[in-house]
Amino acid sequence: MKRVYLFEEGNAQMKMLLGGKGANLAEMTRLGLPVPPGMTITTEACREYFEKGRKLPEGLMDEVREKMKVIEEKMGRRFGDPENPLLVSVRSGAPLSMPGMMDTILNLGLNDETVKGLIKLTGNPRFAYDCYRRMLQMCGRIVMGVPGEKFDEIFEEAKRRKGVKYDIELDADDLKEVVEKFKELIRKETGKDFPQDPWKQLELAIEAVFKSWYTPRAVVYRKVNKIPDDLYTAVNIQTMVFGNIGKNSGTGVVFTRNPSTGDRELYGEYLDQAQGEDVVAGIRTPKPIAQLEREMPEIYKQLKEICELLERHYKDIQDVEFTVENGKLYILQTRAGKRTARAAVKIAVSMVKEGLISIEDAIMMVQPDQLVQLLHPQIDPNAKVTPIAKGLPASPGAATGKAIFDVDEAAELGEKGEAVILVRPETAPEDIHGVLASRGVLTSRGGMTCHAAVVARGMGKPAVVGCEAIRIDLEARKFTVNGIEVKEGDIISIDGTTGNVYLGEVPTVQPEITGELGELLAWADEIRSLGIRANADTPEAAARARSFGAQGIGLCRTERMFNAPDRLPIVQEMILSGGKEDRKKALEKLKPLQKEDFKAILKAMEGYPVTIRLLDLPLHEFLPRLEELVEEVTRLRVTGENPEELKVKERILKRVLELREHNPMMGHRGCRLGIRYPEIYQMQTQAIFEAATELAKEGVKVEVEVMLPLISSATELAYLRKYVEEAAEEVMRKAGIRVPYSIGTMIEVPRAALTADEIAQYAEFFSFGTNDLTQTTFAFSRDDAEAKFMAFYLEHKILPANPFETLDVNGVGKLIKMAVELGRKTRKNLKVGVCGEHGGEPRSIDFFQEAGVDYVSCSPFRVPVARLAAAQAKLKAEKQKGEKWASTL
Repeated sequence: MKRVYLFEEGNAQMKMLLGGKGANLAEMTRLGLPVPPGMTITTEACREYFEKGRKLPEGLMDEVREKMKVIEEKMGRRFGDPENPLLVSVRSGAPLSMPGMMDTILNLGLNDETVKGLIKLTGNPRFAYDCYRRMLQMCGRIVMGVPGEKFDEIFEEAKRRKGVKYDIELDADDLKEVVEKFKELIRKETGKDFPQDPWKQLELAIEAVFKSWYTPRAVVYRKVNKIPDDLYTAVNIQTMVFGNIGKNSGTGVVFTRNPSTGDRELYGEYLDQAQGEDVVAGIRTPKPIAQLEREMPEIYKQLKEICELLERHYKDIQDVEFTVENGKLYILQTRAGKRTARAAVKIAVSMVKEGLISIEDAIMMVQPDQLVQLLHPQIDPNAKVTPIAKGLPASPGAATGKAIFDVDEAAELGEKGEAVILVRPETAPEDIHGVLASRGVLTSRGGMTCHAAVVARGMGKPAVVGCEAIRIDLEARKFTVNGIEVKEGDIISIDGTTGNVYLGEVPTVQPEITGELGELLAWADEIRSLGIRANADTPEAAARARSFGAQGIGLCRTERMFNAPDRLPIVQEMILSGGKEDRKKALEKLKPLQKEDFKAILKAMEGYPVTIRLLDLPLHEFLPRLEELVEEVTRLRVTGENPEELKVKERILKRVLELREHNPMMGHRGCRLGIRYPEIYQMQTQAIFEAATELAKEGVKVEVEVMLPLISSATELAYLRKYVEEAAEEVMRKAGIRVPYSIGTMIEVPRAALTADEIAQYAEFFSFGTNDLTQTTFAFSRDDAEAKFMAFYLEHKILPANPFETLDVNGVGKLIKMAVELGRKTRKNLKVGVCGEHGGEPRSIDFFQEAGVDYVSCSPFRVPVARLAAAQAKLKAEKQKGEKWASTL
C-alpha cells in the first residue's frame, strides 16, 4: 500500500487519504500555482502508527527517502548536505480542518554544519541563525517535550540585554548565542543533546505530528466540532521558503473574503521578515494586507489573482497562507475559510447572485448550528456607553462576563455556568478548553488571523484581539487602560463586531431575521418538505417563534403555567383538597387564568396549529420540597411559635409524604394523573376551548391540537379521549361555534411505539417526545447519566454521541420508524411530529426526513436552524435517491 505521495501525485478528491492540507497542496500543484515541492504521508500511515502501539510503520522512512530524492532533484539541493542544504517544514493535515490544534515544525534539517552551508548559500548569517533558533525552539518543545516558556525566557532575556523590543532587531551574533543557550536548555531538560542528524530530526518530527492527533487540545476540538477520532492526520513535508530572509521577504495569511462580515474583499495580514508561525501565534501584531499593495504592488497583484482563481475553483471562501522570499511569491496552503455565521450567510447568498454557485449549493454551504449565533443579543446601538478600549473586531457578537486571566480557571468557572471573558496577551492552541468555556475572548496582541481570532470565529465566540491599549499583568491578574484598573472578577463587556471593550454590563437588543439570512431561509423554505414548529409556553415565546419562521406550536407545556407565582397557591390548594368537590372548586379558580394563557398563545399563532399538552408532572412537583418541610415543621415544633402555621405545614407535609414516589419519572404522572383525577384534564380542556371559541368569534383563525402525555396503551387514550371530547363539544355547543381540533398523544415510552397501530385508533396525531423516549429506551435518567457517566461513555466510545443531543438512530430511531409505519397502517392520514430537543438538531433532522415525519418542533431560537437543516436533509435525501437509481442502471 502506498503511504507517501508527492504533491503532483494527488488531487483535491483525496482529502480522506492525504488530509485537507495535503489534498489542497496537490490540487494547487496541479493548477500550476507557485507551491514549494513536497510530499504527504497518508492518514492511513497515522492509523497504522497507533495500531502498532505508537511505532512508525515499517519501511515508512524508506518511502520518505525515495520521495525526498525527487524533491532534491527539483530544488538542486540535498537534505542534510552541509554545503547545499535543503530544509523542510513538517506539518499536520487532518481530513477536516482543525486550525492550530496539531503540531508544525519549520526549518527542519539544520544542524551545526548545515547552518554554515545556509550562510554560504545566502550570505546572510542573521537569517541562518534565526532559522536555526526557530527549529530548535519548535523541535525542543514539540518533539523533546521542553516547556515552551523556557525558550521564551531565554529569547526575551536576549532582547532585554540588547535593549530592543522586536525579534528582527537582534543581529547574527545575538541569535548565535541564543542557539547555544537553546541547545544547552534541551540538554539540561532532557538529559541528551539535540539530534544533529537531519534524518533523525525528520523521523522524530513525523512521529510528533502523528502523536499530536491525541493532544488534549486536538481531542477537545474534535469533540466540540463532532469530528470523528478515527480520521487521523496526514503529515506534509514541504520544501522551506523563507519569509525571514531579508527586507523584501515576509509571510502572511489572507482570506478571499472577509470571514467576519462576508464582504467581498481581500482580508488578511502579513509580517515582513517573518515566518508563518509569527502571524498565527499573535506574537507580533501584523500589518493589514492592504499595506502589501503599497509595499510590494506586484506581489499583491499576483496574490489577488491567485485568490480569485482559488475561490472560483473551490467555489467557497479560501484561507490562504503565503510567503514572499526575496520578492518571489509562494503559496503554502489553502483551505475553506473558517467564518462567522454572519459571514457564512452573506457569502452563500452573494455567491448565488454572482453566479458562482446554485441556490442548492448555498443551502448546503452554511452549517445550520451556526445560525444560533445570529440570534444572540447584540449591543444596543442606541445605548449611551463609552468604551474603555478598542481592539480589532475578530469575531462578532456581544459578550459580558467576569474578566479571567488564567486559562484553567476560565475553563473551570465556565463549566460551572459562570459567564467569563478570557483575557490574555494572546492565546495558544493548548488554551482551547478555556476559550471553549468562555463567553468571549480579549487579547492585547495578535491580528485578525491569529489563533484567538480563528478559533473564536469557528466556535461563534465574540472576540476582540490586538487591543494594544490594555496593559495585562498576568501575575497580578489585572489589566490597566487609560488610568482604569480592571481586576480579576470585574465585569467587562466586549463587542466583537466593533472591537470595543466596555467596563460593566451593557444594554443589548434582540436580533431580527432580515437581509441575507431572510433570503437564505426563504430559499430553504421552498426546498424543505418537513414542517417547522416551536416549543413555546408563553405568548412572548410564541410571538418570537413566529418571527423566526415557526409554522405553529408543536408543544405547549401546561405545567409551566401551573408553576407561575399567581397560580401556585391555587394549585397547592387543589392538591391539598379533601376530595373531588374541593378539587373542582380550586380548579374553577385556575380555569380563567389558564383560559387567558391559551387565548394569548392561540392568538399569537393565528392561522397555525397549536399543540397543547395536558398536565404531565406528578402533583408533588408543585409542593414544597420534603427536606425543607421537615426542617420547617421541626423548627416550629421545637420553638412552639406560630401554632397555626405549624398546622398548615403539618398538613402539607402529610400530603407530600402521601404523594412521594420512589421513581417519579415512572410514577403517578402524565395520563395516569388524568385518569385518576379526570377533573384536572376536564378543566384544562374547557379552558382551551373557551379560549378558542372566544377567538373564533373575534374572527381569529385557530387550530387546536390536544395532546395526552405518557400514553402506553390504547385503552388509556380511549379512556381519556372520551373526557376531552365531551368537554370540548360541551364548550363549543354553549358557545354556538365550532373550531377545528384534533386529539393525539405524545409517544414517549417504548410500549407506545410498539403498539402504535392500536393507539392510532384513538389518535389523529403522534408527537414523539424524544427526550423521554430516549430515557425510557436506555433506562437512563438524563440528569444522572450526564452528571455521572455520560462523559466516560463518550470518551471510551461506549456510545458514539450523547443520545440526548443527537438521536440514537439504531435504538430510539428504530422505535420511531416502527411507530410511524404501524400508526399509518391504522390511520393513513396520521400526522406525525417530533417535539423533543432533537427536533432542532441537524443530524437528527436528517433521520426524521428519512423516517417520514411531517414536522419537527424545537425551541424558538432553534427554529431558523431547523428550517435550514430540513432543507439540507431534503437535498441529501434526493441525492441519495439519485445515487441509488444511478447504481441500478
